[in-house]
Amino acid sequence: MRQIAIRAAAATGATALALGLLGSPTPAHDHDDVRTPTLTGFASLPAQTYVPASDPSGAALGTAPINGVVPPFADQPVQGFSGIVRGGGGAYEVLSDNGFGTKANSADYALRVQRLAPVFRTGAIDVLGGFHLTDPNGKVPFPLTRADRVLTGSDFDVESITRAVDGTYWIGDEFGPFLLHFDRTGRLLSAPVSLPGVFAPENPFLAGGTPNLAGSKGFEGMAISPDGRYLYPLLEGTVTGDPAGALRMYEFDLRAGAYTGKRWTYQLDAPAHAIGDAITVDANRFLIIERDGGQGDAALVKKIYLADRRDRDNDGKLDKTLVVDLLNIANPKGLGGFGPVFRFPFTTIEDVIILDEKTIAVLNDNNYPSSSGRTPGQPDNNEFITVRLPKSLHPDPRALR
Repeated sequence: MRQIAIRAAAATGATALALGLLGSPTPAHDHDDVRTPTLTGFASLPAQTYVPASDPSGAALGTAPINGVVPPFADQPVQGFSGIVRGGGGAYEVLSDNGFGTKANSADYALRVQRLAPVFRTGAIDVLGGFHLTDPNGKVPFPLTRADRVLTGSDFDVESITRAVDGTYWIGDEFGPFLLHFDRTGRLLSAPVSLPGVFAPENPFLAGGTPNLAGSKGFEGMAISPDGRYLYPLLEGTVTGDPAGALRMYEFDLRAGAYTGKRWTYQLDAPAHAIGDAITVDANRFLIIERDGGQGDAALVKKIYLADRRDRDNDGKLDKTLVVDLLNIANPKGLGGFGPVFRFPFTTIEDVIILDEKTIAVLNDNNYPSSSGRTPGQPDNNEFITVRLPKSLHPDPRALR
């Protein structure tokens, strides 16, 4: 019954999109001036949302209930949002995570880009379809999980996505870490690009060597320059030998197909923190999500910073300015049924996108079915919020494409 309902919802959403009924990508009242970061849109996708008629998944999770949900699943969950780009017409293309959290338990999760449309007037999110990430032309030089070369969460841990000016996608992986280049339909265009001198434990080329990056701590964020020439991938973890909590941001030249040798440092507020996303504001500035590992009432740090690579204080690190504390957002209209202060209290918050000069959207990675930050004992939904800022970000217009 759930599959039928979702299929109908997807059809309804697609029809609404075609007719222009979804409206602008942000609620109309987003354009009000505010004195403090303010919630202006709330939409939610139920945790137990699955891709209709897809393959079974979650077999490696066992059969014990997790937050009240019993694995395995008859289909693939629409979950784990780890990156976002515009899809046009009020829709977005959202990158699902590697599956269920590790290389060992995600072999039956097909990597996928989901096409979604938030409907803020109802608080729902329409699932409009999507596409799998595949390697039909054998670009990956090491063995894959599936003979049909559909990529899985055991092959790569995809965490960040951006769209190049030619419409292709660049996706950041954590297992290598690798840069992955896909066409518009999700087919891999070239061999994974390794990061020179950096190896995660899952790296297939480690060959018995010693990793210098913790597991699944690769490219969690990845920005693209406004002119479309450079990628700026950001590691989630600290490379061995670097100062505690120092994360490397690299520059990759898309024209040359190689790293330029330039690199910057993003310093976490505390070594135990992690980043969730990094996106472009202009040629020098980025929005970066920083978070602790807590959820619910235990969540203490869920912040978005404006980071500037010009390093005006000459300390060798990206300059950081707080943009919004995601645990302290004004909610004067009581959106989502919440009180006057809205909290986004999830373990992992991995998506931010700029909608206009003073409005951003933020999404969580719900780690289905494991995270329960909103309601203890229940799997988190995928939430899509918009936040109006009191000051303009002054973004490069090309960063809004």
